[in-house]
Amino acid sequence: MSLLLDAFWRAVAYCLHPRVIVFSLLPLVLMVVLSFALGYFFWDSAVAYVMDSLQSLSLVQAFFGWLERIGMEGLRTVLAPLVVLIVATPVIVMCCLLLVAVFMTPAMVTLVGRRRFPEMEKKQGGSLLVSILWSLGSTLVALVVLVLSMPLWLIPPLVLILPPLIWGWLTYRVFAFDALAEHASADERRHILKEHRGTLLAMGIVSGYIGAAPSLLWASGALFIAMAPLLVPVAIWIYTLVFAFASLWFAHYALAVLHKMRADSGIEVLDAVWREPAASSDDVTDVLPASSGGEARPIGPPEPPKNPN
Repeated sequence: MSLLLDAFWRAVAYCLHPRVIVFSLLPLVLMVVLSFALGYFFWDSAVAYVMDSLQSLSLVQAFFGWLERIGMEGLRTVLAPLVVLIVATPVIVMCCLLLVAVFMTPAMVTLVGRRRFPEMEKKQGGSLLVSILWSLGSTLVALVVLVLSMPLWLIPPLVLILPPLIWGWLTYRVFAFDALAEHASADERRHILKEHRGTLLAMGIVSGYIGAAPSLLWASGALFIAMAPLLVPVAIWIYTLVFAFASLWFAHYALAVLHKMRADSGIEVLDAVWREPAASSDDVTDVLPASSGGEARPIGPPEPPKNPN
């Protein structure tokens, strides 16, 4: 627990580092450009398709009639855009997570390793290609589960539970792997992911719930639709910072666990010994094997004769 809390507060402090803030701007720019490009080309058609689909449902028609009777027919025009934004939110979240994993996490791990564990050996247990494939595979699984779980979102409590849990599992899968890819060997990584799976998953779920905070912007309804050009970049930046924090949290925790594991097994001590500069020839004292019946004696200049007196 001490390692977990220590890593948490260190991650919070590192989020204020100028380099971290600068790193968070690149995923932000890419996601804003992508979001507005998709919105420019597909927003109207997506809203029209959702509206047509809603009007074909008798239950929705009854709901629209009830809104007209109570004088809130204006909400009818807001429902379709709101549905499009709610459906697009998981895609935005996953894209932000992948961009942070690709562009920020390696730099975050390097920053943490250089500042906290400069002597730690880098065993390169996971290449960039393996990391990308791992992230894409995990994202695909999370996306399938997310789509299959969408009907359950109509049950009020589950809409507040299922998406953060899925995002948390994806955060744990992606950032735990990337945090250990450079410094740990493949065996060390598998051992840490197995022994600390519960803690790492809990970290991912907490990050998932923090990452769900920008979704509250969608609850503003018509106000959000009117201010979407301003609020969408803000929401994306918050997503980026949340995942940057999660990346730092996993890096601090995973590297601290790896350092402790090596220290307990004596690996880091041995590495430090082998990295020490070689002693000079004057300081080296080899030992000859002992002859039969005699004792081992050091190699070196002959000792001066002792004074018989």
